[in-house]
Amino acid sequence: MSIMTGAPKSSSLWIWLDASRPRTLPAAVAPVLAASALAWRDGDFVAPAALACLAFALLIQVGTNFANDYYDFVKGADTEERVGPRRAVASGLVAPATMKRAMIGMFALAFAIGLTLLGYGGWPLLLIGIASIVCGIAYTGGPYPLGYNGLGDVFVFIFFGLVAVGATYFVQTGVVTQEAWIVGAGIGALAANILVVNNYRDVETDARAGKRTLVVRFGRRFARTQFMVSHGLAVAALVAVGAGDWNPAFVIGGAAMCVTVGWIQSVRLARSTNPAELIRLLGATGMYLAFYALVLAVGLVWG
Repeated sequence: MSIMTGAPKSSSLWIWLDASRPRTLPAAVAPVLAASALAWRDGDFVAPAALACLAFALLIQVGTNFANDYYDFVKGADTEERVGPRRAVASGLVAPATMKRAMIGMFALAFAIGLTLLGYGGWPLLLIGIASIVCGIAYTGGPYPLGYNGLGDVFVFIFFGLVAVGATYFVQTGVVTQEAWIVGAGIGALAANILVVNNYRDVETDARAGKRTLVVRFGRRFARTQFMVSHGLAVAALVAVGAGDWNPAFVIGGAAMCVTVGWIQSVRLARSTNPAELIRLLGATGMYLAFYALVLAVGLVWG
């Protein structure tokens, strides 16, 4: 189904929307939402800074997705044997040079928006911004691509969890508290689970292309365990943050919902028998990350 009513999937708009990989975008929104709620609770919420962080995070995510599309094609990971959603370059819908320019454009725009945050947090944010862009490219590009060497999960946990939450909170408050790190760990764990599902689906083609993801290195059983542990870490983070001053009923209810969803998704991963099921689980995993961030935000503001 097209996102835009009446827009065919072959249209330029659909192609670029598809290439941006909407299922992964909650990984950019969730940390900004949770960190801003934490800043609100602490009386330091700054709307312009939060919006700039959101724009930066979304552009970094899309830029990384474009880089992944381009470099996986160049390195031979995206072939006709691939079982996941189509990739714009590999399917011939976008020329490699065009995708590379789009990737550069996304990162350049992210950098420009990031510069507006220097007035809130100073030069450390410049280093964070540059590191985010470099790692976004190095995820699948460069001499030692992170995603090809089993470091993609670590990259996602750090940059879409700890760094994204910590930086968003820092630009609004001027500090990074222990609570912000805990929130970042919970968000990062669930963001990494999006990657787990993606790599779980692509394990055979990744192995043939020399893409040594953690699933390729250690197998699907390891991936299922990692998936469950990440869910457990997210629940532990929610309880740790809420134990101090949230209504106990909200903490228990929120934790119970998260445990239930985590268990259901873990069972779905273990019982999946075809790529279509994993594609649907990929979308559900992204939506759960958004739901988890919303639960955190509600708890922090009203809990």
